[in-house]
Amino acid sequence: MEEEYSVDDPTQLLQEASDFALDPGAQNDASAKDFLDRFPLPVIINALQTKGDVPGLDNTLVACLERIFNTKYGASFIPQYMPFVQVGLKADSQIVRSLACKTVTCLLEHFDDNTISPARLIVDHDVYPLLLDCLLNGNEQVAAASMDAIKELAGSPEGMDIIFPANNNEATHLGNVAAQCSSLGRVRVLALIVKLFSISNSVASTIYNSNLLNLFEAEINNTNDTLVTLSALELLYELAEIQHGTEFLSRTTLLHLLCSIISSTSTESILRSRAMMISGRLLSRENIYTFIDESSVKIVISALDKILELSESQDTDESESALEALGQIGSSIEGAVLLLSSSPPAARHVIDAAFDRQGHGKQLSALHALGNIAGDSRPENKILLNGDAEESLRRLMYITASKSSKLTPSGLLVSVLQQDSEIRLAGYRVITGMVARLWFLMEICSKQEIINIVTDASTETTKIGMEARYKCCQSIHKAFVSSSKLLNDPALAGLAAKLQEAVRRGPYLARKHVEAQPVVVTADRF
Repeated sequence: MEEEYSVDDPTQLLQEASDFALDPGAQNDASAKDFLDRFPLPVIINALQTKGDVPGLDNTLVACLERIFNTKYGASFIPQYMPFVQVGLKADSQIVRSLACKTVTCLLEHFDDNTISPARLIVDHDVYPLLLDCLLNGNEQVAAASMDAIKELAGSPEGMDIIFPANNNEATHLGNVAAQCSSLGRVRVLALIVKLFSISNSVASTIYNSNLLNLFEAEINNTNDTLVTLSALELLYELAEIQHGTEFLSRTTLLHLLCSIISSTSTESILRSRAMMISGRLLSRENIYTFIDESSVKIVISALDKILELSESQDTDESESALEALGQIGSSIEGAVLLLSSSPPAARHVIDAAFDRQGHGKQLSALHALGNIAGDSRPENKILLNGDAEESLRRLMYITASKSSKLTPSGLLVSVLQQDSEIRLAGYRVITGMVARLWFLMEICSKQEIINIVTDASTETTKIGMEARYKCCQSIHKAFVSSSKLLNDPALAGLAAKLQEAVRRGPYLARKHVEAQPVVVTADRF
């Protein structure tokens, strides 16, 4: 076969393959067929195996084959060439291994011959163990391509049986794979679990029932390698981002483990910070309180409170992470109530830091956290809290104001809106959430400076800033017209008209009554 399909002069193949691979248009079945009619797959594969000394040929043919197999026509040939896929998965060349992994993905995505099961082909040719080897021992590109192929394999019941064997003693069971490989390999196995976990609630359930989430606990508990622990925490953060993951993560001891990391003074600062962010992300889920009790949340809040108590005398970046985590917890009604109801309320740290100009990053984190607690990120019917929490919020705002030179909450907000654009944007979020409270609305209406800033379309120059300012303006206007006490006050008629006009103009740099003006200039003369 080598002689039959050998290429004496690969120059033409190199040029044609390069043109095909670099064609900016999307390849289709017709273009793939046209190319393979001129250069059959055996010719391309033979050249890839025997002409490695030709500069640029390997990379070009690999890119060409990727595009061919990404068409249904090209994918229809893959079953005939599974032995070559096997060889490719074991090749020394990393680009060839990557191609072989991508070819498996193409088989699973595009092959639609009902007489042959792609999963059966993978079993018959022992491909899955080779994909795992690519995951563990390939370079970054090969590992990523292997993960994509395995994720695609999980899209069918047959594929799930391959990835999650009924016998836990199987060598390919991910728990056993992780137990036998290097630290880098273990991190890659965790990354694969995250990718599989994201597919669906059903796959996530299988992962949980296979005890694979325990691998995260094992790596996070391992204090011998900070880099690996940090990588495991980063992947756990990705797990916490997955919408359907809340139920399964809440059944594990991961939250208690994260809490112990936050509380441990011997743990490195960067690990504590990541543990705070993951805890906040997990507890920000609206349905989290369906799966865990309040006592677990209170333990996390208490740990964060202690970090912030400590940071008052020590200048550390941990305080920013703790404030952000409290803000995440406070984004739900249940979380906000807990932050305002603890004794002393943990929200005091957020409010104090939000109006403290000593540290820009800390103030910014606190303002966004206060915006969450106030309800900016919640639906309109879920902004207000229960009576005790609302009273706590009002009291904390006035206590903080009384300790400053501004004396009132409105004075604090004026100071915030006079700072840089990042701080102003966070300030708009605070006002947007807080203004649903009548006492706060009256504070806002008492300061003309605040009204001037939020109604001035030229205050902000970025799209995000303009939209945040406008949303804030809309919220003030809506709260104002909903209050008969303020709406019927003659002294505030001008303010009402100003708000209404600003809302009518919209968020962007609209100009009032701009008309075309004639321009008279002296004629140019030669």
